[in-house]
Amino acid sequence: MVSATAPSAQIQLIEPISADLKAVDAVIRQKLHSEVALVNQIADYIISAGGKRIRPVLVLLVANAYGYKGTDHHQLAAVVEFIHTATLLHDDVVDESSMRRGRQTANALFGNAASVLVGDFLYSRAFQMMVSVGDIRVMEILADATNVIAEGEVLQLLNMHDPDVSEERYTQVIRSKTAKLFEAAGQLGALIAGADETQIEAAAEYGRSLGTAFQLIDDVLDYSGQAEDIGKNVGDDLREGKATLPLIYLMEHGTAEQRELVRTCIENGDEQHFDTVLHAVTTSGALDYTRNKAEEASATATAAIAGMPDNVFKDALLKLSAFAVNRNH
Repeated sequence: MVSATAPSAQIQLIEPISADLKAVDAVIRQKLHSEVALVNQIADYIISAGGKRIRPVLVLLVANAYGYKGTDHHQLAAVVEFIHTATLLHDDVVDESSMRRGRQTANALFGNAASVLVGDFLYSRAFQMMVSVGDIRVMEILADATNVIAEGEVLQLLNMHDPDVSEERYTQVIRSKTAKLFEAAGQLGALIAGADETQIEAAAEYGRSLGTAFQLIDDVLDYSGQAEDIGKNVGDDLREGKATLPLIYLMEHGTAEQRELVRTCIENGDEQHFDTVLHAVTTSGALDYTRNKAEEASATATAAIAGMPDNVFKDALLKLSAFAVNRNH
């Protein structure tokens, strides 16, 4: 499922699990099937858009790093991808987004109602699949993760158009909405491989910190990336009234004039002044601050798996934590 045009760094990351990824792809194709044609059409559209597939990759790498020899990691990697895809469908409706992964969002193409309902289909299919693994701990991890993600989505909604969002409040959203599924992916890989509780928690910490790093770099790229690289419209966060970390930093450290401009733009979802905001974000050190926070999270992820057995899969995980902060998409 990883695009053939993926950057060489990403190809190197997935090379040790290339056979596993093909197996996951087969599971996804099989489990996407529905008797309802529109479900098939929309689910296939969003899944086939590609993406980095970091969450399923994380399940596979951790499971292999701990010597797993079965096939349940393919099922669980697909489950994690389905849950993630369902959140994307719902997010794009809430955010009124029109572009993701370099093409029209499903809601822009098929409508909001269909996108929400197919998101629900993916959630429910994911739960059918996790039950089939037959491990109550697996179900607990994924049920908890799904609930926390939903809370994170509501928290983000409450933060929309609020220029007084603090770094602490924003970090809470990241940990709930983004990092939680990364955490679950790490836990699942270690759990099904028979790792002990210390190792499972280490994998969870790795995932948590990796997910945080990814989201913070996404925040940076929304103000410094190119639309063709990041696969969405640059400045979408501002248009949606999201006070992400670069803007939070600018509100705390910018000039009075800059703070007033940012406040107005967040409150109104005003992208007309994007160039002015971009200049302020760039010259204030806001992007450097956000990138430094991402690098701290990446370092925490790396440290978390120091005790993991040395093998090619651990090496790939270490490269993954570096990739999280050294990317342009």
